Amino acid sequence: MDVDNATALIAENAAFGELLRDADLAVPVPTCPGWSLEQLMRHVGRGDRWCAQIIAEKSTDFIDPRTVEGGKPPPGRDESIAWLHAGVQKLLDAAKQSGAQTPVWTFLGPRPAQWWIRRRLHEVAVHRADAALALGADFDIVPALAADGITEWLERVVIQADEEGPAGGDRPLGDGQSLHLHATDPGLGAAGEWTILGRPDGIAVDHEHGKATTALRGPARDLLLATVRRCTAAELGLEILGDPAVWDTWLARTPF
Repeated sequence: MDVDNATALIAENAAFGELLRDADLAVPVPTCPGWSLEQLMRHVGRGDRWCAQIIAEKSTDFIDPRTVEGGKPPPGRDESIAWLHAGVQKLLDAAKQSGAQTPVWTFLGPRPAQWWIRRRLHEVAVHRADAALALGADFDIVPALAADGITEWLERVVIQADEEGPAGGDRPLGDGQSLHLHATDPGLGAAGEWTILGRPDGIAVDHEHGKATTALRGPARDLLLATVRRCTAAELGLEILGDPAVWDTWLARTPF
């Protein structure tokens, strides 16, 4: 199931803003240690502007996020929420003007400008979860979007593991080990299946169902939250089959 990244980004940013509109922004965010909701909002809004500037300038070099124009929200709740939403529009406008396929800087090397739209979509979705958890609010997400969030996360983990070279003691999966994630939401099909294989030179991921050293089953939303360490598998009620130590090691060795 395909996700319209631009439309979904606008919707996720709007939902994040509404969650913060009447909240006490001094509330700490346990899943982002040391941050308050105010800092979380600034992080998201500045991040969108940072990516917009990278794309608008067609930059192939890193730009310091602290130098981004308009990187701090203005006083006033309505004004700060409007600032948050405007950052997304700046990003989408920059991608349209520069060209979605224009290569620009990313922390994974040069990628098409549109890569940042998907990255920012999943960034704000997870941070909306952070805000919801901090406020004790519900966090709902479309299963297809949650599934793509898992895929996007795994794509980055694979690149990181490949760049680290031959297998060593800090590999997320040992050679021959495997981890399977199975989203139980109806209609996802292969997009809701991930088999992660440990190899001598890194890891590989495919969207096939198969036996694995360890498997997790549950809704895509819960698999996403567990994968990005927002909640534990036990807290979410995910079913774990096989050796749970493989999952624990995976979590310990796949931080960003």
